Amino acid sequence: MSDWLKFLLLGIASVVFGIFALGNTVAASMAVVYVTGALFLVAGVIQIWGGVTTEDMGNRVLTILMGVLAVLLGGSFLYNPLEGAVSLSLLILILMGLSGIVRLVLAWSMRQSPFFWAMLISGALSIVLAGYIWANFGAISTSLLGILLGIELIFNGAGFIVMALFIRSVRRKV
Repeated sequence: MSDWLKFLLLGIASVVFGIFALGNTVAASMAVVYVTGALFLVAGVIQIWGGVTTEDMGNRVLTILMGVLAVLLGGSFLYNPLEGAVSLSLLILILMGLSGIVRLVLAWSMRQSPFFWAMLISGALSIVLAGYIWANFGAISTSLLGILLGIELIFNGAGFIVMALFIRSVRRKV
């Protein structure tokens, strides 16, 4: 199988899974929470092990404590996925709002640049989107992660499809 065809199939699969995620955003959000919880759990266990096996006593206690915190957080996500989805959605909301503010500040410092308006609009849209999510947080918090996952899978798939077609066109010219 040629490389471009592998990327094409990967892109199509990503788009299809993105559509499935958008079809059931709450289930997709729960999947994100479960994966996040499992990753925190594994990372915490590894960090605890690293803390136990280190020879530096100053870092040992802090490393073990951070590992225990990661294990507790991972366990919390796994045993309380609905609350995990709400807390991760709140984190995304905060990060989206803060990144919008940072881009507005950057835009202000780029006033004389031709990129001022693009940065200004980008920051303003992030803040507006964060405000919309905040205003509807009760209704959207359990499905926000699934919506973002579905959109990302579709964009990712589209990117892979374009890359596959590009590779195919380049190989034909050579």
